[in-house]
Amino acid sequence: MIKNLVRRSAALLLALAPLTLSTPAQAAQAAPAAATVLPLADAVELLPIAEESRTGYSRDKFKHWNAGLDLGDGCNTRAEVLLDEATTAPEVAAGCKLSGGTWESYYDGQEVADPAKLDIDHMVPLAESWDSGSSNWDAKRREAYANDQDAAVSLVAVTARSNRAKADRDPAEWMPPLPDAHCRYVSEWTATKLRWGLSADQAEVDALSVYAEACETTVVHYTPAP
Repeated sequence: MIKNLVRRSAALLLALAPLTLSTPAQAAQAAPAAATVLPLADAVELLPIAEESRTGYSRDKFKHWNAGLDLGDGCNTRAEVLLDEATTAPEVAAGCKLSGGTWESYYDGQEVADPAKLDIDHMVPLAESWDSGSSNWDAKRREAYANDQDAAVSLVAVTARSNRAKADRDPAEWMPPLPDAHCRYVSEWTATKLRWGLSADQAEVDALSVYAEACETTVVHYTPAP
């Protein structure tokens, strides 16, 4: 499925040129945003530094889960992510009720066989995104952020325990309990912030920079959100 390729492929995909002729204006409008790949340390340096503010935040200001990428499958975003990230595909009953299947929670290395025991984590939590700039967005953009399946790292299926331990904390305050996950996590956190043009506070940047030194071979892949 195209959705699976979008979320899982680590390779950069070049957009196919249209077969029909178009005007320069039409071509510019249709062109996808350019993908960027750079070392983690360099990516961290691109994050704008700003103080955070939680004023006015409400989780209800981020509509989720919506109807997902495939409007005809009867599944919402949560279910589509579960289907996409399953290591063994679950059975899908009426109303997109999932049963069986297996998943690997990379935060803690746990294998999970019950979808009810998984949360879909926003890599950068909704509250953290608000603190970092989404407070200035309209409702439509916040909904797009909360349901972002167009980047493989924005949403991730993990154990409910690890997700709730993380809550709305940034990498200066919380990291996955599995040490082997740290480089990947910091890379995906940074990619999400860059994709959505979110800022970071000084403590967050300092923590990311420390991890970047340790994760010297780690790279960041991101494409700016439309």
